Amino acid sequence: MFREIEHRKQNNMAPHQTHKAIEGDDLDYHQSGRALGSIIGSAVGDATGAPFEFGPGGQWLRRFPKPVLGGMGEMVGGGSFDWEPGEFTDDTQMAMALAESLISSGGFDVDSVWEFFRAWYKDAVDVGINTGRVLRQTRHEGAAEAAHRAHGQSASNGSIMRIAPVGVFGVRLGRADTIRLAIQQSDVTHFDRAAATGAAIVAEVIRRCIVTGDFESALSEETFVAVAHELGAEGEALVAPYRQLLSSNFDPFSYEGHSNGSAWVATAQAVWAIRSTSNFHDAIVAAIELGGDTDTVAAIAGSMAGALYGVQGIPVRWTTHVHGYLTLPNGEEKHYRTQDLLNVARCLLGLGNAHMSRPDTKFPAKEVHEAGVLAASLEGAADVDTSVAVVSLCLVADRFVNHSHRRLVFLRDEPRTYNPNLHFVVRDAVDAVNAFLHEGKKVVVHCHGGRSRTALVLKAWYMQHENKTHDEAHEWLSDTWPHYETWNDSFWDYLENEWTAHLANSLKENK
Repeated sequence: MFREIEHRKQNNMAPHQTHKAIEGDDLDYHQSGRALGSIIGSAVGDATGAPFEFGPGGQWLRRFPKPVLGGMGEMVGGGSFDWEPGEFTDDTQMAMALAESLISSGGFDVDSVWEFFRAWYKDAVDVGINTGRVLRQTRHEGAAEAAHRAHGQSASNGSIMRIAPVGVFGVRLGRADTIRLAIQQSDVTHFDRAAATGAAIVAEVIRRCIVTGDFESALSEETFVAVAHELGAEGEALVAPYRQLLSSNFDPFSYEGHSNGSAWVATAQAVWAIRSTSNFHDAIVAAIELGGDTDTVAAIAGSMAGALYGVQGIPVRWTTHVHGYLTLPNGEEKHYRTQDLLNVARCLLGLGNAHMSRPDTKFPAKEVHEAGVLAASLEGAADVDTSVAVVSLCLVADRFVNHSHRRLVFLRDEPRTYNPNLHFVVRDAVDAVNAFLHEGKKVVVHCHGGRSRTALVLKAWYMQHENKTHDEAHEWLSDTWPHYETWNDSFWDYLENEWTAHLANSLKENK
């Protein structure tokens, strides 16, 4: 999936060097996956939280007591602004506006950021109260301060919800410049430096999680000291409430104070959601379950959780269907889907858009199992009827957008180290095949050439569905799919060992 990012070594940066800048092409495969995960994760958190915005706590589990593995999953849309299923809100719209400005300008340019924000604002259906007061002005000079003076406060969460691009771009800047950039972008719309403080902390947590993969060290005293330093004389006073609220003692259920519309509590709840869970899915659910400004808290949590668990750790039923729109300064409306969000992350890292591989031999879809499972190459799968569900294991551009039942799985045909969450993505892919079959759909599984990745997922599914060994699955696929290849030793070893053990444990648990 990420073959375009060449990683010839793993970046084992010493702890004392984690404050330094790293160029995108020097990142290892884990780090680049975490950077992609921050952008995708923030958008996913936003879109999953949107239907529950402004509601009471506990809504998610009342509506989804169990994970929804079929259809579009829990991407139901609706909410206060009638969002499309999977559509992200103003949180990610502003994040994309900020990202596009950073990419086009090569860094922070207040005039460019203002231009992108204003272009978004003119067509936005949902605008935060403080942000709207600022962006209705024609010039950025003094706009944030005037709005603050007129209404008495601006310590809201609007400059934190859009912060993911700063954390990702900041990998190339290092700690001090990341914090400085977070403060600068916050000051455009939020005069109260409490907002800038939260934005700076989250941006640095994202940057450091990408570099190290360690959430707790990213929230160390070192981060608070660095943020306070960049804020100047008032820095220590601004950081003090965050130091308390972001401690492991914070309990969102007993806390009595500001709402999660504030910068302090939105950040605290997002941190708590990650700290109290052990995977991306549960972190997002925990954030949404708190109620209130659910899309924003989940977006902030998603930006950090994505930087922690990486893009392969985000459920594919969410990454597949997340999308949204942004009006650009030239009047063009840009539509962002999964691959567009990946390209934004890559461009923030200085890597440019992903290059689609040249079309491979076209292998038309062929039924390989009477349950309704088909195999194909990318070009062959593109010809199937829209009634057929699609499980894609490679970049597909805009193919299959008319298939309501589809999944885009992040999987590389490379050694195991390039797939740090291989078990998660294989299990996700197999779950999708089963869920689609249960819904009465035929399912085509494909990768670019229809050979190696396709075989991995089909064999994993067959072993589970038929209670067979890997050797038996190998024999089955050899007989039914003539384009089957076994060149990836890590896939073979995974099925022989981890997947086989997983199936054995599942059988024990279900007895």
